Amino acid sequence: MGAQLGVNIDHVATVRQARYARNASSINIEPDPVEAALAAERGGAVGITAHLRQDRRHVVDRDIFRLKEAIATKLNLEMGNSPEIVAIALKVLPSDVCLVPESREEVTTEGGLDCVTHRAALEPTLKAMRDAGIRVSLFIDPEPAQIAAAVSLGAPVVELHTGAYAETSGSAREAELGRLIAAAHLAAEAGIQVNAGHGLNYINVQPILQLPKLVELNIGHSIVSRALFVGFDQATREMVALLS
Repeated sequence: MGAQLGVNIDHVATVRQARYARNASSINIEPDPVEAALAAERGGAVGITAHLRQDRRHVVDRDIFRLKEAIATKLNLEMGNSPEIVAIALKVLPSDVCLVPESREEVTTEGGLDCVTHRAALEPTLKAMRDAGIRVSLFIDPEPAQIAAAVSLGAPVVELHTGAYAETSGSAREAELGRLIAAAHLAAEAGIQVNAGHGLNYINVQPILQLPKLVELNIGHSIVSRALFVGFDQATREMVALLS
């Protein structure tokens, strides 16, 4: 078993914004998310994930365009389903976009996208991305209704939200793992690629490899945290080793 690693560089930008929020689009400011992305690639990442939020609290527009030009793997643009961000995605043309829910009050993404409730709003976005040659992933909770909605929308990929698994322990964690495994089964049987992510770290990640047909895990905060002590290349290599 095993899975490929996509590295989320959002929190490199978070550190930058702590000092340079007013001029994050200028040059010679640090740390540079693009430099982190290149180090992650050297460490074995198969892709780079970045979330361009409407409030630009960490990653900014210039980062996305620079990432697209600089990296050798693939860019996975996390985004809310807003017209402004959709328009930017269609200019950048990343390999993948991952549609996520977004709230200005949250610190980070707190739950999966409700594809059942928001199906009508999601349909034109999925069509626009398909027409532009961009692969769409839906970031969803591991619930049968959400898998069914992803199927009906024609999404080629789902990213299962592992936050509830990561935030519990003991029997509760085993139950959440069971939900993830069941959801992965449903998605795989429907011909949808299974990815997963949120809250995963060097301690809790390996049980997630039990998900059937799991292709990719997207992990950010724990790698950025580990990189403070061992460097970004090495932090990525350590996670790749755990996944293999």
